[in-house]
Amino acid sequence: MNAPIRQRFDDMQPAQQAGILCNDPRFQRFAATRCGAPGEQFNASAAAEYLRQCCGIDSRRQLGTDQAAQQKFQTLRTEFDAWTGKIASQR
Repeated sequence: MNAPIRQRFDDMQPAQQAGILCNDPRFQRFAATRCGAPGEQFNASAAAEYLRQCCGIDSRRQLGTDQAAQQKFQTLRTEFDAWTGKIASQR
């Protein structure tokens, strides 16, 4: 019996990445902090709204077709990765 092969996060479509991020409690804290509400507990829905606003879209599905939104999403991912310490932040 073979275990299913897991797709790498970076190989997923942007809309799928966005869905996963919005369900990540770390991203929810990041979104709350960025919205000036660090003490508030953001949920997946609030994180999704934050992401849509940052990317200038009505639906995460648009990340698959809107080049400008894809670029904004990539920037947001980079900022999140720096915030979590996954990558070094710029000085």
